[in-house]
Amino acid sequence: MRTTRTVPARPVLFTALAVTTAGSLLLTPQTAVADPEPPVHREAALDRHAARTPASAAQRALGSTEDASRAVGDDSRGYPRRQVLTPDPENPADKSIKLGLTPYHAIAPRLNALQALGDRVSVEIAGRSAGGHRLYLVTVTSPETTRQGRAQARMRELIENAPALAAKSPEVKKAYKAPVFVNNNIHGNEWEGTDASLKLIERLATAKDDKTRDLLAHSRLYFNITANPDGRIAGTRANANGFDMNRDFVTASQPEVRAMRQIMTTKQPAVMLDLHGYVNGTLIEPTTPPHGENYEYDLFLKNSYANALGMEAAVNGLGYTPAKDGVEPAQIPFRDQEEGWDDWPPIFTPQYAAFHGTVAAHTVEIPLQVNNRAYDTLPVTELRRRSAINVDVAGAALRATLDFVRSRRTSLVADQIEVFRRGAAGAAQVPVSPETVPGVPGTGPEDVYTTKFPRAYVLPPSGTATARLVDHLLANDVRVARASHAFQLGGKSYAKGSYVVDMHQPKRGLANALLADGRDISDKVSVMYDISGWSLGRLWGAAVETLPGLPYGVLRPVRAAAPVAYVAPRGDLRLRLADPSEIAALNSLLRKGVQARRAADGSAIVSGSARRQATEAARTYDVSFHATKITGTTPLHRTRVAAAVTPGELFALREMNFEVTPVSTGVLNAGFDWSSVDVLFVSAGLEYGDLTTGARTALDAFLDGHGLVGRGATGAAIGSATGLLAAKPVEGNADANGVVRVVNSADALMSGAPDHGFVYAPVWFTDLGPRVRVEQSYATGNPLVSGHWRPSQDGSGGPVDAAGQASVISGPRAVLFGTEPLFRDHPKGEFAQVGRALFTMALASGSGKESG
Repeated sequence: MRTTRTVPARPVLFTALAVTTAGSLLLTPQTAVADPEPPVHREAALDRHAARTPASAAQRALGSTEDASRAVGDDSRGYPRRQVLTPDPENPADKSIKLGLTPYHAIAPRLNALQALGDRVSVEIAGRSAGGHRLYLVTVTSPETTRQGRAQARMRELIENAPALAAKSPEVKKAYKAPVFVNNNIHGNEWEGTDASLKLIERLATAKDDKTRDLLAHSRLYFNITANPDGRIAGTRANANGFDMNRDFVTASQPEVRAMRQIMTTKQPAVMLDLHGYVNGTLIEPTTPPHGENYEYDLFLKNSYANALGMEAAVNGLGYTPAKDGVEPAQIPFRDQEEGWDDWPPIFTPQYAAFHGTVAAHTVEIPLQVNNRAYDTLPVTELRRRSAINVDVAGAALRATLDFVRSRRTSLVADQIEVFRRGAAGAAQVPVSPETVPGVPGTGPEDVYTTKFPRAYVLPPSGTATARLVDHLLANDVRVARASHAFQLGGKSYAKGSYVVDMHQPKRGLANALLADGRDISDKVSVMYDISGWSLGRLWGAAVETLPGLPYGVLRPVRAAAPVAYVAPRGDLRLRLADPSEIAALNSLLRKGVQARRAADGSAIVSGSARRQATEAARTYDVSFHATKITGTTPLHRTRVAAAVTPGELFALREMNFEVTPVSTGVLNAGFDWSSVDVLFVSAGLEYGDLTTGARTALDAFLDGHGLVGRGATGAAIGSATGLLAAKPVEGNADANGVVRVVNSADALMSGAPDHGFVYAPVWFTDLGPRVRVEQSYATGNPLVSGHWRPSQDGSGGPVDAAGQASVISGPRAVLFGTEPLFRDHPKGEFAQVGRALFTMALASGSGKESG
């Protein structure tokens, strides 16, 4: 169910190749080496392309073990593809068992048995969870020879890459198998979709009726059996990294989300279901406004509403009643609600799928709660009764969807082709109206959300932030080109090597969703379900501009961003510290005992005598060390952080290579060894008033000689309670979130920081004490660029109240953030602000608490 509020990618490695005539050291790609805990830096740029690389002859053998698994996406070998899954150790603590559902350790044997039932079921390993568990992708379809598999792959490519031709292809119309994707259990304590899918797969594996034969002859059905095995086992919503993965699709920070992304980019589903719980009665999307403005929403709504009606009829047709079973009739938010369940941000699985050509996509919330308090308090018999009903309801939704696909395959594929055709042709979106979506009652102006796509975007030719963003676009199946020569457009000059995103491409909607500023929708709806602004163009630290056209003859497609890694061949070295990878690189050097000093502009100066270690860091983190004559004044040291923070912030701190020890009120009350850390970072889970006398004394003693970094109201409260910073935190509307304009100081903490930030429940600071510095302020006027930020009911707490007010402040031994610079591992361009603050506060010493 939605609520309102890992194994990271391998680092790109480089090896020294040569010294140019200009004397600069070149670093060129080499094969990455396995790392048990590698930091997250640039994405694996070749996710999609590697997935489509044909497997070796040995791997193509049917009946292979999972050790010979291929990357998900190579469908050219046909089906079935049997492989024997090794069993997992039995785990009696698996939370599924109490509900009478399938524990994770029983899934592999079950899938082995399903493959043995006939020639319709195949299993692949789609990846591993943050906790190391296998992610199983099951394909159900009628058998295909290698030749037939290649034909399907060719038609799938034609649909995306040449949609105008695909629309006219008799072969596509007659023979293309409509892809359907069923995603289960992305929230680990919403279990039953997994069991409903396993039951359905078993029936499909052996059914002899004509409808099943026809369905499998004209469709491929893909089942992600459990998207969150960590949470399934532990009974938690989040994965082992503490992430709600149904909020992660813009960033794809989690391995499970990257696996789902790969499924969607390579399988290209026309229809998908994401099975959740628990809303009574069963909630079936499509949603209320606001609707994602980058979709071809007319095609999406037409198909999603029609399928929702079928699912509703099937669920209600099971015969469960409120009086007898506690089950309310199904509901469709688009029809039955005014607002509050929207499809605005692409952080949710179905909304993200829509950008890959899915024209009917649904969150389905099954009815009876069995998680959280219910799990701990209800009798086992009642829990199992509820779970059985939930499995039945999920099964009804699945069967209705397959009936929908079987009866509408041709039109579904045609509409998917039309999504890609509009993108490739640069065609205008079609606004929703009674005329454009006949059969969908109640459409009106409140449902019209469209945008004007730019002709193209351009990014600079170099830089760690640029490379990260380019690789991220490529991993999301967005096409990127690079200029082989300098060019001019619209009176501006652009350097050789500039990256260009041509917006006449099949997945322009996703490209725009990631790169555009977004929109301020504060006046459109009174409430928002989750984040409403997320622009990577503003938040990832790369300069992204629009182009009025395309340069002629200079663009070449790329499969990965060019390497950034560079080390000057002589002199001392400067590392900017404006990017999380640069912070990570510095931390790796400090851990190895390399001496570094902080310059006045906040950058790090490394002695030329450490060039070998700098070269290693440049290889690992894909960063640049430039020659400098600046001499740093303040020594930088290895920084160990005690962190009372959210899971996303903890993940981001470790991404920057800080040594982090999680703390909380409970940890401090139990007795914490403060000698093991150098600085305290607080944003959640630590309340000064709830500490014991001994814990307060120990905390005060630590902060008497060390520094504090705080975020939000909780961090500010610690700063105030300990007397470190005299300032009054003002909390804005708690539901407010989005991208904001900010004004940075030129001092070391914020030098070079982006002029945009991210807020969720924004905070600003007033009544500043005499030694408090304003490091950053919200811009004047209305600082909100995109998102949803209204005043509270009493008229206060809106963006106009925050305008011009301090958003980040500092004192001798504290830095407080009113923004969310590490939110869900998302606003990458802001991470370095926190990194610099931690370095600064780790150096803080002496007394001198603020007064008044």
